[in-house]
Amino acid sequence: MKPLLDLSVYLVLGPQDCPGQDPVGIAVAAAQNGATVVQLRDKTGSTKEQIELAERLMQALKPFNVPLIVNDRVDVALAVDADGVHVGQDDMTATKARELIGPDKLLGLSVSTQDELDTADIAACDYLGIGACFPTNSKDDAADVGMQNFAGLTAQSQLPVVGIGGISLANADQVIKAGADGVAVISAICGAPSAAEATRKLQEIVKSVKDLG
Repeated sequence: MKPLLDLSVYLVLGPQDCPGQDPVGIAVAAAQNGATVVQLRDKTGSTKEQIELAERLMQALKPFNVPLIVNDRVDVALAVDADGVHVGQDDMTATKARELIGPDKLLGLSVSTQDELDTADIAACDYLGIGACFPTNSKDDAADVGMQNFAGLTAQSQLPVVGIGGISLANADQVIKAGADGVAVISAICGAPSAAEATRKLQEIVKSVKDLG
């Protein structure tokens, strides 16, 4: 059975996002304070290092019932029995990823353009990550979608949508108002003086906008 999916506050992190800090410590602080999904996105670690970190994250997040998604690396996800996988346009196709992970894991797909949305294998996916909503330094390859295009793509989506790219405490409300089910952040939590406080504030923002809607 698939884990329950609540995209409200979706933390993306890897060692590169947490200099001088343990990513697991940040993930736990976030999970304790309202993060609903954690994604491991490690573009530099060896396969062995990624598996070890993913195993630690799985153990740490289990008490909070917060699913762990692994970005791109289906092999790492399978090795630790992670809750799901997230693929981008340059990664393995969603169709192939679904074949490999089976029916009981979560699968997310990044989308930035109308063409990518039109050609997405929606049946294989559980949610879409659409963006970049705002300019971002966290992802070198993030397409700048902008909020107007984001709202247009989100309105067409048959799946839940998490906004990605450049989202902060200052603009998270705009993403939810534009139709997203949640916000995916890196530096808004990993780069904050207190990961716990930043997560709590993000959760409050998301909830308050949803309650109004």
